[in-house]
Amino acid sequence: MQDALSATFAALADPTRRAMLARLSQGPATVNELAEPFPISLPTVSRHLKVLEEAGLVVKERAAQYRPCRLEAAPLEAADEWLGQYRAFFSERFDRLDEKVRQIMAARSAAKGSTGGDEK
Repeated sequence: MQDALSATFAALADPTRRAMLARLSQGPATVNELAEPFPISLPTVSRHLKVLEEAGLVVKERAAQYRPCRLEAAPLEAADEWLGQYRAFFSERFDRLDEKVRQIMAARSAAKGSTGGDEK
């Protein structure tokens, strides 16, 4: 059985599913509304929605004869939390890179100043 985080990332791996989630972030939508911008069949849209549902990213509700879909944020929040661990790692590395670039630029500036500027 696939863990929730793996299911979330597997569902997010497809650009059509990501686009559907982007649409659902604006509010609930029917399957037909979700299918509208895509040149794919309704059965294909339904398969994409099934993957999103199985990952817990989408919930189908009942409203009279309609079954609007809505975004479920909890799996995205869990993925964001997991990615957050790596944000700190990369932020630290970028800070060190920034410091190194500043040192190089300062050394170049000092070297130009000691040679009298732009001599050729």
